[in-house]
Amino acid sequence: MADRRVDLSALPKEVRDQLAELDLELSEGDITQKGYEKKRTKLLAPYIIQTPVEPPRQNDIQPPAPSSSSSHGPPPSSSSRYRERRSRRTHRSGGTRDERYRSDIHSEAVQAALAKHKEEKMALPMPTKRRSTYVQSPVVTRTPPDSSSGSEDETSVRRQSSVVPPQPMVNPNLQSPDSWINSTVQGSSTSSSASSTLSHGEARPQPQSQPKPQPQPQYKPQYQPLYQPPYQPQHQPQSSAHTAAVTDMLAHSRIAPSENSTPPPDVTAVAPPSRGPRVDLTSNPVVRGMSRGQSRSSMMETADGRGNIQRVPVNSRVSTKIQQLLNTLKRPKRPPLSEFFTDDAEEIVEVPQPDPNVPKPEGRQIIPVKGEPLGVVSNWPPALQAALARWGATQGKSPALTALDITGKPLCTLTYGKLWSRSVKLAYTLLNKLGTKNEQILKPGDKVALVYPNSDPGMFWVAFYGCLLAEVIPVPIEVPLSRKDVGISQVGFLLGSCGVGLALTSEICLKGLPKTPTGEILQFKGWPRLKWVVTDSKYLTKPSKDWQPHIPTANTDPAYIEYKASKDGTVVGVAVSKVAMLTHCQALTQACNYCEGETLVNVLDFKKDIGLWHGVLTAVMNRIHTISVPYAVMKACPLSWVQRVHNHKARIALVKCRDLHWAMMAHRDQRDTSLASLRMLIVADGANPWSVSSCDAFLNVFQSHGLKPEVICPCATSPEAMTVAIRRPGVPGTPLPARAILSMGGLSHGVIRVNTEDKNSALTVQDVGHVMPGALMCIVKPDGPPQLCKTDEIGEIIINSRAGGNMYYGLPGVTKNTFEVIPVNANGVPIGEIPFVRSGLLGFVGPGSLIFVVGKIEGLLMVSGRRHNADDLVATALAVEPVKTVYRGRIAVFSITVFYDERVTIVAEQRPDASEEDSFQWMSRVLQAIDSIHQVGLYCLALVPANTLPKTPLGGIHISDTKQFFLDGNLHPCNILMCPHTCVTNLPKPRQKQPVGVGPASVMVGNLVAGKRIAQAAGRDLGMIEDQDLVRKLCMWPTVMHQYLTEALQWRAQTDADHVLFVLLNAKGVPVSTATCVQLHKRAEKIAAALTEKGSINTGENVVLLYPPGIDLIAAFYGCLYAGCVPVNVRPPHPQNLAATLPTVRMIIDVSKAACILTTQSLMRTLRSKEAAASVNIKTWPTIIDTDDLPRRRPPQIYKPPTAEMIAYLDFSVSTTGMLTGVKVSHAAVSALCRSIKLQCELYSSRQIAICLDPYCGLGFVLWCLASVYSGHQSVLIPPFELESCLSLWLSTLSQYRIRDTFCSYSVMELCTKGLGTQTELLKP
Repeated sequence: MADRRVDLSALPKEVRDQLAELDLELSEGDITQKGYEKKRTKLLAPYIIQTPVEPPRQNDIQPPAPSSSSSHGPPPSSSSRYRERRSRRTHRSGGTRDERYRSDIHSEAVQAALAKHKEEKMALPMPTKRRSTYVQSPVVTRTPPDSSSGSEDETSVRRQSSVVPPQPMVNPNLQSPDSWINSTVQGSSTSSSASSTLSHGEARPQPQSQPKPQPQPQYKPQYQPLYQPPYQPQHQPQSSAHTAAVTDMLAHSRIAPSENSTPPPDVTAVAPPSRGPRVDLTSNPVVRGMSRGQSRSSMMETADGRGNIQRVPVNSRVSTKIQQLLNTLKRPKRPPLSEFFTDDAEEIVEVPQPDPNVPKPEGRQIIPVKGEPLGVVSNWPPALQAALARWGATQGKSPALTALDITGKPLCTLTYGKLWSRSVKLAYTLLNKLGTKNEQILKPGDKVALVYPNSDPGMFWVAFYGCLLAEVIPVPIEVPLSRKDVGISQVGFLLGSCGVGLALTSEICLKGLPKTPTGEILQFKGWPRLKWVVTDSKYLTKPSKDWQPHIPTANTDPAYIEYKASKDGTVVGVAVSKVAMLTHCQALTQACNYCEGETLVNVLDFKKDIGLWHGVLTAVMNRIHTISVPYAVMKACPLSWVQRVHNHKARIALVKCRDLHWAMMAHRDQRDTSLASLRMLIVADGANPWSVSSCDAFLNVFQSHGLKPEVICPCATSPEAMTVAIRRPGVPGTPLPARAILSMGGLSHGVIRVNTEDKNSALTVQDVGHVMPGALMCIVKPDGPPQLCKTDEIGEIIINSRAGGNMYYGLPGVTKNTFEVIPVNANGVPIGEIPFVRSGLLGFVGPGSLIFVVGKIEGLLMVSGRRHNADDLVATALAVEPVKTVYRGRIAVFSITVFYDERVTIVAEQRPDASEEDSFQWMSRVLQAIDSIHQVGLYCLALVPANTLPKTPLGGIHISDTKQFFLDGNLHPCNILMCPHTCVTNLPKPRQKQPVGVGPASVMVGNLVAGKRIAQAAGRDLGMIEDQDLVRKLCMWPTVMHQYLTEALQWRAQTDADHVLFVLLNAKGVPVSTATCVQLHKRAEKIAAALTEKGSINTGENVVLLYPPGIDLIAAFYGCLYAGCVPVNVRPPHPQNLAATLPTVRMIIDVSKAACILTTQSLMRTLRSKEAAASVNIKTWPTIIDTDDLPRRRPPQIYKPPTAEMIAYLDFSVSTTGMLTGVKVSHAAVSALCRSIKLQCELYSSRQIAICLDPYCGLGFVLWCLASVYSGHQSVLIPPFELESCLSLWLSTLSQYRIRDTFCSYSVMELCTKGLGTQTELLKP
């Protein structure tokens, strides 16, 4: 090296500064190794001593020190070096470091370390990497620590080749998606793990504990370049020319990938440079292997992207720099929070101890329940399309579907013949007429979207069966109305994951879709590009006579995809195979005993769930006549479906509980209806635990109209498992199944207990019948592994059946967790190899193998380890007389995470005519009801305006979007009640003294990350009185630390008598009363004299001030202080509402034990009126003194408190819940409060402020009565009640008087905003 022949201490100061700067640039990665060598050689070239090279003696070997640590001159200025580096970086083009990653702290730490080592004048070896001081062998510890190689023992490493043998070539075209996803995940995790190896400690066991990965820079040892030339042994001298040649060759070398295109090795896990014998490298720049005799000190561990570790021989001088550069590039800009700390909630919050009295399941392990065998009928078709072909050919005139118009009258009837012919035409058009002759757009197996409104079932039927005949997979979705539709982007995700590129719709629906100004269909957010096809009959092509649709036997290919919106708002598609669709229709036919030619009334959505399974699929299989009642008709005429049953003598009806409730409420409109023809009233949401009340109420009303109790058949369904259970139609006269009356407390702990105590906390549950034919059912724990529950335990229902969904289309990972569940016993051993499907329903098996459902997984709220069903909470809220408050019963219940636990939140729509008082009364009652019935506190109860919550396509509340709006602050509630104190019980532990040895910076960072309190907020010190003139003139005061307001008023009356302190305005903005300093002082003296003479008040007694907002209230306050009394300010009763307001006045008078009442003449008459006598006992009032007309008298002396700690006044306030709170305020507190307001608001005599607050308690009273006397500023008083007659009074006053500061209440701000929001132009001056 050149510096071996140069005495660095003898170099000029400028050269040494440039060498130090060069070393700093290399350490921070601002320059490459080759550039460093060239610049350093150029700097030292004039000073090289040309001497022959001799082998150094063993004792003379010293590690080279290319840094400036060996120089003796003083360090250069840090500011000058920073300016030089900054100017060079500005003109540098390619390899500049981004300004975002520059750290001034880092730079200062590096420069300080350099200066320290210069002062020590020591030539130390340059550090390459932080290593443990306990490592004994320099050969064994050459491998850097890595999380992916920490588990390998040394023996296995030694047996491996230097480079892992290449794996067989994998054809990417033949690779499965699962293997690709798995390899991608592994590769990314390995890469991220390898990229952080420099931050890890040594992987081998060491006596000292190793810190966790920390992405922040380690400043202490890394003030010099990571590059360090190894020791030169005696037998290996080198010339500078030879060293430069090797350096140039290695600087251009690269580690090339192997021939089988495996991922390149990760060069971020380089070993530290060796201090042992040097290993010569081959001249070949592409490293492919290494002989057995080579040392491990020059080995570099790399990751191949599949978790395997490779060892590649590299030169430490170059590999260190390459490693540093690549590690910098791969390091994330903002590391994840998990790399900084491990969040342990148990160390932060108070963990409640488990209650030993919590009920636990005690029964035996449940036995799987098996449904009756699925019968084989000879005339069952081999496929559903075959059934349609049969009825279209043999029963062409038989009605298949009757659609109703918006008025509820039959619009059109679709026969089986028309349904068959139109479906065939559509199938032919889809396969042959949508593209060119040689290349069609659609092929069998492609997916298409069906976009039809709920008012057009006929077009949907034709489109659905047309897709089945064309062997195209339909994906029914809702009609998009705008870009802002709820969950529209999630529907686009479903279409994209299914590969949908074509949408079928009707002509009317197409015209109603939102369009761009050019007339094209709007591109909805998140949707793929779609081609829209109109399926009206006039646009379809009639097939030739020799073309017939191919109808194969039902197989496992997907028949259709049904969308499902999950709890978090994501939309997934449940793929149903052809054999599952057919088997499900057969099972429904057997369970419901469907017969040919029956009539069915369908009120449900025909695109999914029961409305599709019964009203579209099973109906065609059994040649049933379906009458579809749209949702819009139900909103206009809730009895329309009852009328259809009566007119068509329908045998089956598909309804929900809401339809039963609406029909029952509208029953008075029509009484000549008969439901005697019904043999099955299928309740689709019978799994809702509270559906039993709707069923019973509907039966009580319509039993006189021929409705039989045994025809009500609740069922339980889910998109994944399809129909789980259904109650079979009963035999007339047979008793109905018994109901379960369960304890809500037991249900919250997941156990079944019969309620025997409080009937209010009981839940009555009706059964949903038996398991479907050919199905096998189990109950497993909803959390953790699918372990079988006990007989008295609530769990999730899982089903094994051919009649169920197959997968979430395009989501293999989620599919495995839902559709391939293997139950295990208590020991964790699988009970078999049959896969089950999770239904998402929570329930249990009752007597007689009846299935009971108590809730859904999506509606489960886990609060403090207890389970609460959202439907239960909704039912409780609806039971609290919501007619006056809640709009159409629209209530949403969800939970949000607050401080490591779930908190229950309720959001409801408020009726437009509901008053604020009624709303808060209803919310308070809901809080009490939920607390007493469910034993859970509410975090928040909010009421929003009507029709503002996001809706589902059929009018329900979109829970996930409502929750997101709440979290984002976009709900804009009109009334809200927050109760965190009732539900947040795991408050943080009190702060503890930190152990000795932890610095303050570590404590601050740790507390910040953990969410603990690290400090307290404090205002500035009040200090001494800043008004020296006031101190000088108030020489009579015993101390300047306690300024009594009475003395301040006296001083102002003497020194500035005519200064106006208060101006009172009326509703017209005209001053009606003013008070100068001397006027206020004299009026206070008169009142003090009256208290002494008329009231015979002693010093220290309480006196009630009963005044409207005005200057009389202020004068009475200071009159009490002059007389030595304690004023108690009370809001006067409202003359028009004495019954509600006068008892509060009486309560404050009694609690304060007032000896006298100061008031006006009008209020004194009110207190003694007959109306007041109806509310309180007017004969027991204390002495009442009228202060309107008082004689001109002065008190014998003005009272001066002996100490500032005596009580100045009593501050009473009433909360919204009616709780009275009184606060004793001392003279010292008054002085400190007024002084802090004066300093914060910069109040002085020439200032003018406006006050629009109620002057009866709190800050309003202080600003109204105290602050002006203390500070001397002028207060413009605006009584808040005057805004009722003139909304613009407050704002116009601010404009007229050009007031800079004003104080108002929230109610005043809201009143002006709402009332004057549309008049901003008129309010401008």
